[in-house]
Amino acid sequence: MTNQPTGGATFRDYLELTKPRLSLLSVLTAMVGYFSARPPSNPGKLTLLLIGTSLAAGGVAALNQWMEHDTDAQMKRTANRPIPTGKVPTGTAFVIGWVMCIVSLFILFAKVDKLAAFFTLLTIISYLGWYTPAKKTSRWSTEIGAIAGAFPPLIGWSAAEGGVSALGWILFGVLFFWQVPHFMAVAWTYRKEYSAVHFPMLPVRDESGHWVAWWSLVNCMALVVVSILPVVLGLASKAYGVAAVLCGAWFLWRAVAFLRRDARDPMARKLFFASIAYLPILLCALVADRLLVP
Repeated sequence: MTNQPTGGATFRDYLELTKPRLSLLSVLTAMVGYFSARPPSNPGKLTLLLIGTSLAAGGVAALNQWMEHDTDAQMKRTANRPIPTGKVPTGTAFVIGWVMCIVSLFILFAKVDKLAAFFTLLTIISYLGWYTPAKKTSRWSTEIGAIAGAFPPLIGWSAAEGGVSALGWILFGVLFFWQVPHFMAVAWTYRKEYSAVHFPMLPVRDESGHWVAWWSLVNCMALVVVSILPVVLGLASKAYGVAAVLCGAWFLWRAVAFLRRDARDPMARKLFFASIAYLPILLCALVADRLLVP
């Protein structure tokens, strides 16, 4: 049950309302899309893109916490968030979230690119209108959330190019397939908490973890295939391809280890940490390749 508002919220409490680490991932992947498109130098547009995507990510996070404050209060890993603790009132979170989202859409539509604003709107709608409610009703909520979480590279690519070409959609695929094993590892680790609030996701339904591990492996394999496509299509060099293969092999190794029933819990944590390392290495390799290789 949500605590009564206590007042005296600090800047840190409002910052936490925006889920800064998760929001930063959205902003950075939007930047990956932008720079991978190799746009001409335009510091003004880049700055406005940064502001717009940051506001959208923070606003969506605040509204997500507003929508889920009851269940957040029941789980140990989320009970200390600003709304369950009463530091930020629900009404304040609602207003802050929508103001950030609306300002973001205005900036991106009027000053950056209309298609980028459209993909931002799709992110807001899919995350709040589809993924968040689905967590309480659907086994496929993780995959639905992965769709919403894969839009930021398209926002950045659109801002750079005014459209989305093949590599932009490949980045969408990379983000989508990466999120599934990443979140399966998280959800398996916290499956008891998710079960307590009746979230019917796969790690809750699959008590042995057998299908959780196999589904993680299948998506890891798909991720490796998609990550190599830039080389196959002539959009990146062989140097990037080597990095993609090596990183992918390491990630696959961790996903295979997750299949071990006798060590599933520690392997889930190792898979999670591997996913945290894999994504920035792969994306940095791609951006560097696109910017430095003729």
